[in-house]
Amino acid sequence: MTETRPADLMRGLSGGGREIRALLGGNRDYRRLLLAGLISQTGDWVIGTGLAFHVYRLTGSTLSAAVMLLLSRLPDVVLGPVAGALADRWDRRRLLVATDVLLALGLLPLAAVREPGQMWIVYAVALWTGVLSTVLAPAQKALVPQIVAGPQLVRANALHGQAGQAARLLGAMLGGAAVSAGGLAAVVAIDVASFAVSAVLQAGLRTPRPPAGTAAAGGRRGPGLDGGVRLPVAGRGTGVRMLVAYMMIVGLGEGVFATLAAPFVSDVLGGEGDAYGLFLSAQAVGGIAGGLLVALHPGRAAPRTLLGGATIALGVVDLALFMYPLAVPALWPAPVLIGLAGLPAAAATAGFTTLAQTVTDDARLGRVFGVLAGAHAATGLAGMALAGLLGGVVGIVPVLCVHAAGLVTAGILALTWRHA
Repeated sequence: MTETRPADLMRGLSGGGREIRALLGGNRDYRRLLLAGLISQTGDWVIGTGLAFHVYRLTGSTLSAAVMLLLSRLPDVVLGPVAGALADRWDRRRLLVATDVLLALGLLPLAAVREPGQMWIVYAVALWTGVLSTVLAPAQKALVPQIVAGPQLVRANALHGQAGQAARLLGAMLGGAAVSAGGLAAVVAIDVASFAVSAVLQAGLRTPRPPAGTAAAGGRRGPGLDGGVRLPVAGRGTGVRMLVAYMMIVGLGEGVFATLAAPFVSDVLGGEGDAYGLFLSAQAVGGIAGGLLVALHPGRAAPRTLLGGATIALGVVDLALFMYPLAVPALWPAPVLIGLAGLPAAAATAGFTTLAQTVTDDARLGRVFGVLAGAHAATGLAGMALAGLLGGVVGIVPVLCVHAAGLVTAGILALTWRHA
């Protein structure tokens, strides 16, 4: 086994820095797409954070916040495949621009919300933005291979994931400050502006051509807007099925974690609200660091190997996070471990996206991402329900440990898959 020396690693990171500068400096379209995603996702976190706080302050009801969240996520479950079909049927650049414009316009009614009786406006806007966000995601991911060369895909996807984590960190803080200083109107104004800027940036993208060797090289045209994913190559169809199974396992676990993270910090670790905020911030910081590390030094591992190995590592770190309180009754290891988990999480995300972009042809790529998003959303909701039911019966830690074991299982699935 070859040992990686520190000097070799430093040379690799230095070379990775040059590759990142070359990617960002030499690829105008990717630079615009990345910046548009960073700005619009920051706006998403601003509105998500500020609106959740405003709704609770307005109604005093946790049920209202839960209904709003459910309506925003439900379209992913129902419309994911249809959204993917749209990304394959229509010009993806124009679809992204139109969606940004419609998102900006759809947020304006929130400025009229003044009393609890107007919560129907919030619910309608949540559903509207949920539908459009469902359309947006597969088009964005399917566009990347058309503007980034194959050898740079892992690096480009890692940078995209890092931008998402940076948007989460910045947007959550900005949303809280904005709603406190200027109320809901300030939050809406920031998000509307973010979508407007994103639309302008993406309107300037040069119309990309399908990557060489994809649909134009022999794949047949995909079906209509029925959301089906019918691949002519058996091995590629197997790859999509593996990714769907992976996403279902991971989505179920993420639903569990989203439900039990706050009870874990409060009841198991004995932390207060500030500890929970630190816990989530450390998770975002770890994701940023992990995305940067992968972008700097993606290595030569195949996307499948990167996905499988990183997912197993994430499961092991999560298992240590959930179990250490049984032996060490202290709070400080939690943010350290969740931050450390961000490293393999970022690598797994980059590996997953790159693998999904390479197991099918361009004519069906939007459908694939739509199906994957639908599988993730559906099992995520199921995970939330299961965690709510089992957390109080089985216990918080055992249920979270099952989630960690699921990650290890998903990683093994990816590693053992054979692209026949």
